[in-house]
Amino acid sequence: MTTPNIEAVRDYLLSLQDQICSDLETADGNAKFIEDNWQRDGLGGGGRTRVLTDGGVFEQGGVNFSHVFGDNLPGSATAHRPELAGRNFQAVGVSLVMHPHNPYIPTSHANVRFFIAEKEGEEPIWWFGGGYDLTPYYGNKEDVIEWHQTAKAACDPFGDGVYDRYKKWCDEYFYLKHRDEPRGVGGLFFDDLNEGGFEHCFNLLKSIGDSYTQAYIPIIQRRKDTPFGERERDFQLYRRGRYVEFNLVHDRGTLFGLQTGGRTESILMSLPPLVKWRYNWQPEAGSAEAELYDVFLKSTDWLT
Repeated sequence: MTTPNIEAVRDYLLSLQDQICSDLETADGNAKFIEDNWQRDGLGGGGRTRVLTDGGVFEQGGVNFSHVFGDNLPGSATAHRPELAGRNFQAVGVSLVMHPHNPYIPTSHANVRFFIAEKEGEEPIWWFGGGYDLTPYYGNKEDVIEWHQTAKAACDPFGDGVYDRYKKWCDEYFYLKHRDEPRGVGGLFFDDLNEGGFEHCFNLLKSIGDSYTQAYIPIIQRRKDTPFGERERDFQLYRRGRYVEFNLVHDRGTLFGLQTGGRTESILMSLPPLVKWRYNWQPEAGSAEAELYDVFLKSTDWLT
């Protein structure tokens, strides 16, 4: 098995952050990302946070690079992986969330990461993880199908069934159990990937990371000029509440970041700037808002 090369992963992820930010700035056409470099004082590591606000397309979004390390892992990491106890660790990744102004452009999320835990005299324990998913407010089948086609194309060189497995994993992971509904229309999600050796797994991570803007930007271009009014904006803010609920209640990355002493501002950059909640609200039957629930918030094979 090829020895893991965390420096190669780090270099790729830094360049990926650069490329994604450049692509999104071009798509926005107005705003630029501001950069904030930070360190984990006394703990080890740091990161490079980039945030865009009040753009031509995006109300707010962030693309975060982090590389953290330490001598001990938090309980959230070792509870299900007791073999990690007593090992030092490094975790490096890029994560992003983009919240558009226009309710007809979906929110999107992506994350690619690498983890390694080492102990003198023993083989390192390592894996890759990540993926991306799409959260529309007003569903459009053309957008959803193209999103999944791009995701499948990124997976296909790595074996039959990779897309199907990661698509199913995404549907299951980005699910609000307390609401009994998915967060959106899915995409890809994988974790604990080390099968086939380091180079094979790294190449799969790169294929998925590189395909994110290929999947998202065509949707932006098609929907950014769609007219909308107060009704659509109000529904968008209501549905953003689901996004907040998932990140604060279920997301393992958020929990890991907070428990390892990560930078709170960077960890919570995924949250939207404006959001609404209502008591027991239900969409009007037959409305465009109801279509989101009835058609798009279902586990669906979008490519058949």
